[in-house]
Amino acid sequence: MSGSRAVIWRSHLLPGSETFVRGQGDALTRWRPHYLGAVRVASPVARNSDVVAFADDPRGRVELLGLKLTGRSARLDAALAGLRPDLVHAHFGGDGWLVSGSARRLGVPLVVTLHGQDVTRQPARPGARGARARRHLRQAFDRAALIIAVSEFIRDRAVALGADPAKVRVHHTGVPIPPPVRETPKQWDVIFVGRFVAKKGVDDLVEAAGMLPAARRPRLLFVGDGPLEAAARQRAAELDLDATFLGAQSPEAVRRHLAASRILAAPSRTAPDGDCEGLPTTILEAGAAGLPAVATYHSGIPEAVRHGETGLLGAERDRAALAEHLDALLGDEALRARLGAAAREHVEAHFDLHRQTGRLEELYDAVLAGAASTTGGRGPGRPVDPAAVRRRPS
Repeated sequence: MSGSRAVIWRSHLLPGSETFVRGQGDALTRWRPHYLGAVRVASPVARNSDVVAFADDPRGRVELLGLKLTGRSARLDAALAGLRPDLVHAHFGGDGWLVSGSARRLGVPLVVTLHGQDVTRQPARPGARGARARRHLRQAFDRAALIIAVSEFIRDRAVALGADPAKVRVHHTGVPIPPPVRETPKQWDVIFVGRFVAKKGVDDLVEAAGMLPAARRPRLLFVGDGPLEAAARQRAAELDLDATFLGAQSPEAVRRHLAASRILAAPSRTAPDGDCEGLPTTILEAGAAGLPAVATYHSGIPEAVRHGETGLLGAERDRAALAEHLDALLGDEALRARLGAAAREHVEAHFDLHRQTGRLEELYDAVLAGAASTTGGRGPGRPVDPAAVRRRPS
């Protein structure tokens, strides 16, 4: 199926925190990626070549609102048809619903990847908003030929929300594996990379660092931005922590900062509104760089971090355990080196971007073959059975 065209759909194209969308699409080799969004987002990973369906003007905003209310848009139909897709791959469940009508009208099979909040926070909202999110998810599930979950936890959430288990496949997105390099001088003891939102547990990290004796407190680097950044900065100052806040950074800068750090901290947790991680890409990127992670037993994290082997895990919100794990790794260079080396081996074996994207292309092939076999050519056809491709998580 060399040369087949995959339209990668993300309504907001593309937030800087979603490098995994761009990385996976760019890693396709047999399929050709074309990026389509509803609106353009100014970020380090946005591109002028991205196709945007709705203009940033009053008329465009009204047309986009119509899509959100009805799931129908002649403008989106035209933009999608202009890209001549063989398959549409939507990221996040709500976005899957937005584009599902257009894909169906064009007779193009739909793949939807579920990442986290789309099957945790959004459908858990009270009242009409939650009911609407659940209804849209069920429609997207029904219309999709294949539903990809980024972790076993997300798969279970999708099935609980009405997805046909035969359609749902756990597939790890993967990250680039950099070549081995000589030891980089370490500027930071602990690095945090992510949005400053409740599910990331950044306040737990700040408080845990403050619990350590002054002589053993780490040099902290925070990369990212978000609504809780100001509070984290203030609390770090109150605790007199050696903490540097850089704000959002480009993917290349993040890789440099990881290489200059000793440990990744990822104390994720379930947010008060139910929001959960899928499987944080930063944990995989840190592992690829040879960093052990101090993290939590949350969502898909245990699929990436093996406690005592590639990092250390504690319960969500357990600041004492978090402090203990940071102290243990920072105080034992041999342990840190052993876990970091094992983390890289684990990521190489199970989360290599190019290997994982090759498996994704096999799933694309199966979807397209299923469509052709039931329609005599183009068209969504019946859902593909992921087990026909490979039974174990890919």
